[in-house]
Amino acid sequence: MKKFVAVVSLLLGASSFSHAAVVMPKGDADAGQGKSAVCAACHGADGNSAAPNFPKLAGQNAKYLYKQLQNFKSGARQNALMMPMATALNDQDMADISAYYAQQKGTIGGAKKDLVERGQKLYRGGDKEIGLTACSGCHGPAGKGNEFAAFPRLSGQHAEYTATQLRHFRAAGRDDLTDEKRNNDGSKPGELGPMQMIAAKLSDKDIEALASYIQGLH
Repeated sequence: MKKFVAVVSLLLGASSFSHAAVVMPKGDADAGQGKSAVCAACHGADGNSAAPNFPKLAGQNAKYLYKQLQNFKSGARQNALMMPMATALNDQDMADISAYYAQQKGTIGGAKKDLVERGQKLYRGGDKEIGLTACSGCHGPAGKGNEFAAFPRLSGQHAEYTATQLRHFRAAGRDDLTDEKRNNDGSKPGELGPMQMIAAKLSDKDIEALASYIQGLH
């Protein structure tokens, strides 16, 4: 019972925190289409990137996209390619671009057959042995995310990109790793957010299985 309460508290706390952190102007998708032209080289004209190291943006929750652009501009999220791109955008530009990509249809990839069982177990049910909560609790059973809480859509995302982000979250949640670190949105220096705590419990094989499963999730 105590474990159940702790999990619920974690999820509710993360949800209210994420929602409170995102105040987004109303986006104009038509205007966003024109403004997103510079994004197409890496993310594709419709947000379905061809390169597996660049994330698909098509169908992504607008609030999540907006928050990431804000983070790149402020330096809260570090990326050598995205930071200068975001610096050139104002809040309305970000809202328009986010609205455009949110209206596009994301493509779905496939999962490796030998990784489906483990990936599905972790995503849908977590793992009690390592104290891991299910990904579906925040990101939904079909990986559609949560627009209200600004939790990202995961469905169909490139496995390579997802695995990289999980490793970055894991490095931020553990002291024994030297990988690039990624913090939760709005977390304070030294503060561990939900994704850091969750990813810290994942092995390399778990990350591979989850990323593969998510790539085929729909």
